[in-house]
Amino acid sequence: MTDEDADTVKIGYLPTDHDAALFVANATGMYKDAGMNVELYEYNNGGDLMSAMVSGDLDVGYVGITPVINSMSKGVPIKIVAGVQNEGSGLLSHSSSIKSITDLKGKTVATPGEASIQNVLLKYELKKNGLSTSDIESPSMKVPSMNDALRTKSIDAMLTYEPYVTISKEVNNETLVKSSGDILPDHPCCVVVMNEKFLSGHSDKAQKILDVHKKATEKVKENPEGMVQYLPPHIVPNSEIEKESLTHIKWISDLNDTYKKNVNNFLKIEEDLGIVNETVPQEKLFAEI
Repeated sequence: MTDEDADTVKIGYLPTDHDAALFVANATGMYKDAGMNVELYEYNNGGDLMSAMVSGDLDVGYVGITPVINSMSKGVPIKIVAGVQNEGSGLLSHSSSIKSITDLKGKTVATPGEASIQNVLLKYELKKNGLSTSDIESPSMKVPSMNDALRTKSIDAMLTYEPYVTISKEVNNETLVKSSGDILPDHPCCVVVMNEKFLSGHSDKAQKILDVHKKATEKVKENPEGMVQYLPPHIVPNSEIEKESLTHIKWISDLNDTYKKNVNNFLKIEEDLGIVNETVPQEKLFAEI
């Protein structure tokens, strides 16, 4: 390992514009300006990213709150250091006759996987309406594949995240049954996590990563349309679709009391749904840098 390798901060992310702050920070040289070397690694889902955190392949992750909470409940040594965004997902169907989750009883509703926020939102919406996962088929699929499956009517509906919600609605003319903000207002979605070894051994770098995240988030909040140019084109090649997608996301970058309350409410929902079996104490959830 070279000295440069040892000094490089490895950051994992998912193929979603929920992580716009990370992409903007990297593309505009904000990490270099802060005197840091970073490498970005893309993962198909939050479960895979968390496995990389466990193995020590990553120092930092931009990832959904659900796989984070699930990993913490199993003793994985990570901490939430910042929020990234709230909401930004949606339930879609290929049929305009589908008006609510109750219309999907006996049908197939895909999500990105058991360890995804979207799967929690689906279970929560089912329970609110007197249903359970036994009332539907719910396969796990890669997110880009879900759009194709819905378009070809291989599935009846999907609960997915942006920009795939907007792509499905605007490009494929699918029906948005309910946005995630309507399912659970202000629900936390992606967060910035760091493994405890990195936090304790590289506190200066951790602080710089957090500072850059906050500055990049402000850029996205102030001028989302102008930031589209910095997002990876393989996520969505159509800039106009991307601009609309960003309007459905609530950007955040701190750990204020309101945000912590939303995280704890989401944790309670996961407990009620049987997704996690024990409460994660506050000192295990968050790290103030």
